[in-house]
Amino acid sequence: MIPDALRPLWTAPRPPGAPARVWRDWALVAVLVPTAVLEGVQRPDVTWRPVALVLALVVVLSLLWRRTHPLGAVLVVFGTLTVADTAALVGGAGELGLYTTACVLLLPYSLCRWGSGREVVLGLAVILAGSALGVAADYTGVTDAVLAVIVVLSPAAIGAGIRLAATSRLREQDQVRLREREQLARELHDTVAHHVSAIAIRAQAGRVVAASDPSAALDALVVIEGEASRALTEMRLMVGALRDDGAAELAPQRGVADIGSLATGGPPQVAVELSGDLDDLRPSVGAAIYRLAQESVTNALRHSRHASRVSVAVQADDDSVRLTVVDDGDLQGRAGTGYGLVGMAERAALLGGTLDAGPGPERGWTVVAVLPRTGTFA
Repeated sequence: MIPDALRPLWTAPRPPGAPARVWRDWALVAVLVPTAVLEGVQRPDVTWRPVALVLALVVVLSLLWRRTHPLGAVLVVFGTLTVADTAALVGGAGELGLYTTACVLLLPYSLCRWGSGREVVLGLAVILAGSALGVAADYTGVTDAVLAVIVVLSPAAIGAGIRLAATSRLREQDQVRLREREQLARELHDTVAHHVSAIAIRAQAGRVVAASDPSAALDALVVIEGEASRALTEMRLMVGALRDDGAAELAPQRGVADIGSLATGGPPQVAVELSGDLDDLRPSVGAAIYRLAQESVTNALRHSRHASRVSVAVQADDDSVRLTVVDDGDLQGRAGTGYGLVGMAERAALLGGTLDAGPGPERGWTVVAVLPRTGTFA
């Protein structure tokens, strides 16, 4: 039975996004393989030269699977080293191995960085057992033995720390996405409530005039049909996000017409330009364009160094609305991984659009968002 305190560690899944192999892996192997061969051939004090060379090659080649199969790599390498150290201990051969095998320290790091909780526990047990046997095979004192164990476990601690930081960041990004979905749900709630209210009013009016003026009642049905169709379209965009307070905000919903309020005289100057047919956008799309423009301008004013101008351009055509926000500040200190950009990209994606942000061709930062007029691309 697993103690309750250790159960979360034991059942923890692998972190997402582990790369299989990158160019650095191949470069590392390309350097270490000939290094191990040269050391095995040229170094004069190597014990059991062929065995030591094979061990070094096993360790080096296992690095190619250290992320995709962290526990497997640990079992193969430390299992092989354990067998070799046992044979050396029984045969009295002393230290067995090449200096090149020091790259084995990458395996405890990868195990704690990319392995599941069960793999980490089992792998560390194998590493500790193999390290203890290696220390026993070449024992020189308590101090050296403790230092050897610390050297082996330090990469594991570093991997666990980086994993914890990455997991924390992913959790915060998820919170940003949830807040963005919640805000969008509130805005869509207001829009759908407006359509439903119009339907109710027209239905009541149709009942009043149905007996005396059937044509007016028919007109009311046409209006009701249109409002219901628009309401259903907006409801299809709902993301089902849960609300913290369970109530819609009472503040009026912002739209494209409010983007002009972002203009300022500076410094830096914020210039706004609107073009195209922006009158019949769906409320959810107009609100999203405003939110994206507001967030982009805020980021530019907060993070752009020595910026003199921030340009906001909204262009509409028959199918889509394009928002472009450009500043002329320095790029030093700017990064494209902030939580604000995560929320902006989430909002654009929920409405079937795209958002790209990055350095400009010469200087400054550019944000480009494209949303469909209807709230979803076909």
